[in-house]
Amino acid sequence: MLAYTLKRLAYIAVILMVMSMLIFWATQVMPGDVAQMILGQFATEDQIGAVRARLHLDDPIHAQYLRWASGLLRGDLGVSMMMDRPIGPLIGEAILRSAVLAGISIVFVAVIGIWLGVYSAVRRGSKTDRAISIASYFFISVPEFFWAIVVILMFAGTLGWFPATGYAALSEGFWTWLRHIILPVATLVSGLVAHVSRLTRSSMIETMQSQYVTAARAKGLPENVVIRRHALRNALVPTITVLAIDVGLLMGGIVVVETVFSYPGLGRMLIFAIEQKDIPVVQAGILSVTAVYALANLAADLLYAFFNPRIRYGNALAR
Repeated sequence: MLAYTLKRLAYIAVILMVMSMLIFWATQVMPGDVAQMILGQFATEDQIGAVRARLHLDDPIHAQYLRWASGLLRGDLGVSMMMDRPIGPLIGEAILRSAVLAGISIVFVAVIGIWLGVYSAVRRGSKTDRAISIASYFFISVPEFFWAIVVILMFAGTLGWFPATGYAALSEGFWTWLRHIILPVATLVSGLVAHVSRLTRSSMIETMQSQYVTAARAKGLPENVVIRRHALRNALVPTITVLAIDVGLLMGGIVVVETVFSYPGLGRMLIFAIEQKDIPVVQAGILSVTAVYALANLAADLLYAFFNPRIRYGNALAR
């Protein structure tokens, strides 16, 4: 397992290197002049030329990339062109806020989604199963921005229970912090819970029809023991894969949710940086999202062995 983990980390390093090249190239072909945007429309040619020289914007693209990549290896993400601040602390603060939002959301997605999937599978064909299935299809079909509008209108506008937008630090009080985070979390959870519950239901139904579950029942084991110890443990393997994929979907949804709720996380920072053509922030932000997604997939692969001891890594094939 250790050898497999180190091998996967090496793969992630290669992926990040390739992605850094693609990100750097993509940001270089963005329309507009960075120096012009920094100085404004009334800047003179001499002023624009001085800024371009200071930021090395006239250097060959390979020289600019090597300078940026060498900084990344030293832990230096550069300086924001628009805010004139080191990017490292900016990204760190934004990632921490987004991580809180994503972490709480993925816990709710996993717990509620798996519970609904198991509950529906055990009662397959019942009215409850059909109701959960219909609701799942509905929630999967509706995008995050729609639910964001709905919860804002209902719980912030009509009922006035929670603030519509904004962010409060935990230092301002737990309840104040919680009131600002409930609606964004509910918006992110809505579609992903349906996604996980549908897959868990299908996986549980298939597992409960397997021979080893039939054998466990033949031994006279109670049904709850059969479900918990024999069926659920194996049915969770594909669900873990989906949860890892959902981390990527969650990162995409966070961009929308943070923008709608004015939540100062990584997604909102990326939108601001793209609008202002703050290229170093865009580059660091997208690379950070790539790293999070790659590490989430690694975590999912490592969890396979925990939930299914039959899976082995290394030179053997997973089976």
